[in-house]
This record gives sequence, C-alpha cells and structure tokens, in this order.
Amino acid sequence: MTNEQAWHGDRHAPGATQPEDVDVNLLSLPALLLGAAGTLVQAIHDGVEERGFTGVRPAHGFAFVRLAPDGASIAEVAEHLGVTKQAASQLVDDLVRRGYVQVQPHPRDARAKLVTLTEAGWACTQAADEAALAAVREWAGELGAERVSELVADLARLARPGRLRPLW
Repeated sequence: MTNEQAWHGDRHAPGATQPEDVDVNLLSLPALLLGAAGTLVQAIHDGVEERGFTGVRPAHGFAFVRLAPDGASIAEVAEHLGVTKQAASQLVDDLVRRGYVQVQPHPRDARAKLVTLTEAGWACTQAADEAALAAVREWAGELGAERVSELVADLARLARPGRLRPLW
C-alpha cells in the first residue's frame, strides 16, 4: 500500500470490496491527523537542532513539558510519559549528562528526587516553542489564518485534555 492510499483510506485487500457505509474521508482522518502530528514533531525537532540543541529527541521534549515549570519526580516523569520508572530514570540521567536538567532532593518527599530544568533546558524549551510556532505559521500561510483558527476550535472540541506521550 502506498502512503497516498493510506492517507485516503484505501486500505482494503486487493480485490476486496469496501462496505458501502464506510466514508473514505472518515477513514483518512486518523492517518491525516497522525501525519500532521508527525510533521509537527519533526519540524520542532529540526527547529531545535537548527537553534543549536543537538542530540535532543522528541521524548526529551515530552519530558520537558512535565518538568516545566516546577519540576517533577522521576515517578511523575514516568507516569507522564507512560513508561517505567527505570526508563524515566535513564532518560533523566541522559538529560543530566547533556546539561538540560538537574536532580536534587525533593522538598516534600524524602524518598524522591526532584528533577528540574537548567538554564539550558529552559533555552531548549524556548527553542521548541519557537520552532512549533514557525511550523504552525507555515500551516496558516498554506490554509489561511481563519481556517487554522477554525481547525484549532474544532480540534479543541474533540481532543481530550491531558498529557501528550511520545511516539517510540
């Protein structure tokens, strides 16, 4: 199957008939939404690298979201990312080595450590925000600002609030 077929709902086996009650436009919506999200994640990643923050993966950005503004424990990072505490600990260790976060005693839980963004972590977060804004401005240039505003309103009605998890 080609990407074009996947985007437009042509996913049935060769020679098979598609049920008449299936709207091909509805079938293409999930793939298009995921494709747009992937495009945005890649644009943010590329923009962060262009701004001098190399070696940062999208998963790091999802962790930064949880760490801003007040920090979090490793258990909270794990829960936010939907990974084990061990995986979150490895990710935090990597971010410490890169200078993006620091680990200190937790002020309210003697058993936990508090992970917070460093100046470099905050700067990387700012770079990601700038890259995201640049990508969305391109979409607005393509679709028009009014249509993007309508799209934002439509998606806000459908999207469940909560955490976003990285795609592994």
